[in-house]
Amino acid sequence: MCGRFAFFRWNAAFAALPGFPDDQQPHWSISPHAQVLLLREIEGQRQLSRVRWGLTPPWLKDLSKTPAQARAETLADQPMFRDAFRLRRGLLPANGFYEWRGSARKRPYWLTADASPLYFAAIWEAYPVEGHVYLSAAVVTQAASNQRRPLILDEQGQALWLDPQTPVEQLRELLIAPQPQLRERVLANLVNDPKLDAPECLTPA
Repeated sequence: MCGRFAFFRWNAAFAALPGFPDDQQPHWSISPHAQVLLLREIEGQRQLSRVRWGLTPPWLKDLSKTPAQARAETLADQPMFRDAFRLRRGLLPANGFYEWRGSARKRPYWLTADASPLYFAAIWEAYPVEGHVYLSAAVVTQAASNQRRPLILDEQGQALWLDPQTPVEQLRELLIAPQPQLRERVLANLVNDPKLDAPECLTPA
């Protein structure tokens, strides 16, 4: 399961997008419930917003049950996600993500690709609280062996995913899209500390 990812490097073109926060800091370990950047298409223009990682529909009362992931296999049909899938899609930028593998003792791995940043398919919701509207998101995941990994979209896939006019049939095709070849390396156990958010997270084993 994609439980943590990182976004610590971006280029000038990304920083020039509308909504890019002036105080944006690099993060080497982003966990569910953290604030993340969400890329959306609004009136034909791509814009960034800070959102909470953990989908929060307006009708949800128990905020401890905000899912950080949404399975691609059931996204179009599950009541929690289906409306957002049709109407509220976005992308989460990342430089890579972490996996833990093993049986007796799990080891952390760092996974990334040649393209940077990567863009994870996501869905979003607005949650009104006392006159203010908060945004939240969940990462769409695919099954990968005995893991679940974020659905990474290429440039064409990103455009289709963000376009509000994309037919549902094409969106369903994106949910099973082949994924890019990922580079991986095993890490030291420093990243096991969820409070650590520093370059040391990527210390090789």
